Amino acid sequence: MLAEGVNGLVGHSALIIGLAASVFGAMALATATLLRDQRLVRVVQGYGWVALVGAVGAAVAMERALITRDWSVGYVQKVGSYDTPALFNFTALWSALEGSILLWLLLLAMYLAIVLRRYRERLTDPLVSWAVVTMFAVTAFFFFLSLGPTDAFRQGVVPANFDTCCSGPNPLLQNHVLVLFHPPILYLGYVGFTVPFAFAIGALVTGRVGEGWLLETRRWALFAWGFLTVGIVLGSWWSYEVLGWGGAWAWDPVENAALMPWLMATAFLHSVMVQERRGMLRIWNVSLVIITFFLTIFGTFMTRSGVVQSVHAFGEDVELARLFTGFMVAILVVSFGFVFYRLPLLRSRNELDSWLSREAAFLVNNWVLLFSALFVLFATMFPTLSEAVTGERLTVGPPFFNKWMLPIGLILLFLTGYGPLLAWRKSTLSNFRDQFLVPTASALVVGGAV
Repeated sequence: MLAEGVNGLVGHSALIIGLAASVFGAMALATATLLRDQRLVRVVQGYGWVALVGAVGAAVAMERALITRDWSVGYVQKVGSYDTPALFNFTALWSALEGSILLWLLLLAMYLAIVLRRYRERLTDPLVSWAVVTMFAVTAFFFFLSLGPTDAFRQGVVPANFDTCCSGPNPLLQNHVLVLFHPPILYLGYVGFTVPFAFAIGALVTGRVGEGWLLETRRWALFAWGFLTVGIVLGSWWSYEVLGWGGAWAWDPVENAALMPWLMATAFLHSVMVQERRGMLRIWNVSLVIITFFLTIFGTFMTRSGVVQSVHAFGEDVELARLFTGFMVAILVVSFGFVFYRLPLLRSRNELDSWLSREAAFLVNNWVLLFSALFVLFATMFPTLSEAVTGERLTVGPPFFNKWMLPIGLILLFLTGYGPLLAWRKSTLSNFRDQFLVPTASALVVGGAV
């Protein structure tokens, strides 16, 4: 083993400080909220900034190790080389398992600091304080990962020849679109869904499950959804340009991992309008937020645990798979435990007046999007499930996905045009005539011309 250098020492120290700040921040804020100690609540903001400093310090130490070719760091030996161009040497931070978790942690700490800054005057509000406690807890988990199974600063073994031992990042990853934009933008979307999830937990803990918490989450969800959308598009561009698939989408497991939370977030952004206007779909909305966040973690689990085979995957790590499994179980048990506990409060204020209404169209839209996500999840995991049950790994290819998802996509396309033309509560014959006459006539004319 090589002696731990300055970069490794700084990186480990920063991660330890960040982990301590996250744990103590969560404990202090939870205690202050339960005891209604406003003075202690105001002190907690400092823990968030310390956690951010820890994450930034670790990322800077790793970048310095990559740029200076610090071979004492095992991750540098894994993704670095003397021949790697400066740009790709810099972006090698997120080109493998350990660095990708470090990038996730950095963005998560940034979101935590922004939330603390944004709501600094409202930390005494229990809904906000429990949301921040949740974010501290999630941040602590990723700090723990970065110090444990995904330790990017682990000391490296002395190679026989430094000139030949290290080949640098995967050649497929040395592409300007991928390394500069795709992972950071995609992760901004992934990690961003932690904020809506945290506020949903805050609403469930405090019992304030009406429409108020939606005002805190809608913009955050839209922000994360936007980055996830752009990240998926850039990933499709990279697939088309670099992999030579002859198309921009091949239903690869890691592509599907990004698509599933996108589908659920899309459903939430539609149905949230129904709750704001009619006080309906409360259970739907809080469940969609929970499932969206869960799927971001599940997608990370799929990519980094080795349970699926993909050109994008980071390899196999059994210990990491166990930790992610435990974390996902905790998310589901705690979140839906609170949902069941708050079911009396989650009842809708109004009932569905008619199936010929905009809220009914949004509800059907939710069903279709939920089915799409569950179908993609099942089909993606089918090879792994078949291997576990029968001992034989049965593959599911693009033709299977296309056969089922094409009609589902057409239904969603129809609802995109149909739903916004319907009236709230109930559509009348005059509404149908006024709203659908011109679009239907135009469709017939264009269709006939084609």
